[in-house]
Amino acid sequence: MTQIVVFGSANMDLVAYVAKAPQRGETVTGREFRTLPGGKGANQAVAAARAGGTVSMIGAVGADAYGTQLRATLEHSGVDTDLLRTAEGPSGTAHIVVDDEGGNAIVVIPGANGTLTGLAPGDEAVLALADMLLLQLEIPLEGVLAAAEAAHRHGVRTVLTPSPVQPLPPGLLAATDLLVPNEHEAAALTGVTDPYEAADALLKQVPEVVVTLGSAGCLYAARGAEKITVPAPHVTAVDSTGAGDEFVGSLAVALGESRPMPEALAWASSAAALSVQRPGASAAMPCRGEIDELALHEEQEQHEQQDKQGEHLS
Repeated sequence: MTQIVVFGSANMDLVAYVAKAPQRGETVTGREFRTLPGGKGANQAVAAARAGGTVSMIGAVGADAYGTQLRATLEHSGVDTDLLRTAEGPSGTAHIVVDDEGGNAIVVIPGANGTLTGLAPGDEAVLALADMLLLQLEIPLEGVLAAAEAAHRHGVRTVLTPSPVQPLPPGLLAATDLLVPNEHEAAALTGVTDPYEAADALLKQVPEVVVTLGSAGCLYAARGAEKITVPAPHVTAVDSTGAGDEFVGSLAVALGESRPMPEALAWASSAAALSVQRPGASAAMPCRGEIDELALHEEQEQHEQQDKQGEHLS
């Protein structure tokens, strides 16, 4: 099984569901409120574990009820939490508004995540044994950099999700093997709105890039190779919170299993498509069997379409 370490955030998501998100100065009435475990680090850990990886989570929760619940959620999904610290004070929280189209707006308050400014004793030993390290930017940048550099020293493949988007220091880029921004983050990092051009710009800084394109699928680019585009399954989104994290967690498992990149991307896209059909972040993450079933269905549909096109041309 793929050995994955996630170094990142764990938040409690406080989610309000509304028909339309409020504009500045506007008050709207929501139809539902939920408290759901989340955080980009925890989401990716749960996604990878449910997709079939062996996952360890390095992070921090607060000494509060949310911290207890976050730890229990990770453990219930099969994530090793031996390196999940308990910090004084509150756990991190994310305040999320989800509209009827499945879109969201999020305010993150770091809480305990703000204590992750570096590696603790024992962290690097676990990192050294991993196949892959997953990183995001909901914790202090110096902590992200320390983990990336440790993984780089031990030849561990590092996957960085640059969210919340911010300027990336040269040292972090040098220690990143695969960068996975969405199209908005890619534009913010490069100043280029076209995702293909943005991917080319990012390849000057990292060896491989996957730009996620929402319902349009994803784009893969690597130095010296042809670009690959993979469509996303057509589904009706209920809540897109955590979809990008589901994609990254599942992609890490697929790549750890040495699947070809097109297959790995299609499998991860199927996983993300399943997650947006359910409310919440980690609570919406699918299991491996569900991903396999949808991925197989999508593959069969593509073959049928290709056969029909061939018949039409002949």
